[in-house]
Amino acid sequence: MIDIHSHILYNVDDGPEELEQSLAMLESASNEGITDIISTSHSLHPQYDVSANAVTEQVSLLQNELHQRNISLKIHTGHEVRLCEEIVELCQTKQIHLLANSNYLLLELPSSTVPQYTKNIISALLVEGILPIIAHPERNKAIAEKPERLERLIREGAVAQLTSGSIAGHFGSAVQKISLELVRANLVHTYGSDAHNLTTRPFLYNEGLDYLERKKELDAVDLFLENNERIVKNNPLVIYEPEVNQKRKWWKLF
Repeated sequence: MIDIHSHILYNVDDGPEELEQSLAMLESASNEGITDIISTSHSLHPQYDVSANAVTEQVSLLQNELHQRNISLKIHTGHEVRLCEEIVELCQTKQIHLLANSNYLLLELPSSTVPQYTKNIISALLVEGILPIIAHPERNKAIAEKPERLERLIREGAVAQLTSGSIAGHFGSAVQKISLELVRANLVHTYGSDAHNLTTRPFLYNEGLDYLERKKELDAVDLFLENNERIVKNNPLVIYEPEVNQKRKWWKLF
């Protein structure tokens, strides 16, 4: 299994503070059955802006530590990039890490809004051959109020990532409810933990998948796991047409 969204680097953003905490998180991920994990420290966030070089250096350090401890887990570079007008230029100049050196970018919206220029950024990224993956839309207040706001972005060409803790109920019943609604509306396409630590923001990777299975969303589980693998391999994603309450059908391959 592959986790495409995590905050595992220490002392750089709001993830772990020390090396041993990072390693404990990685060991926990491995114990959950995760074989690959993408490190997605914040970039261009109002509070955190981890440089591409810092990501590369620490991923290498942590990978070496895992090797010495015989923990079979592959770490990939990445960023969780806050929406801004300079994203395309920063991608072109390699100041932002795409996910696992692929053509996929993890894009974070502001927590309460979907800015009007979001669709312009999506279009500009697509022109460059970069597919934006909207991080945790279920926790965006504007999308929770009107899920059609996310649907419009999906129809513009973006895809979206569901967080394991959201669907597992870690952020409360309201977030869990909207998460399931987005799954059933075919508005989320990939899956990540967004883990920050082992206490208040743990992985909950399997818990989220188990909840989806209990809700008979077995196709969604298969889709998430397959698309996560496709991201790491830089292969086209499988995407269902975003239609509420209609039979799922293949929509497109990016």
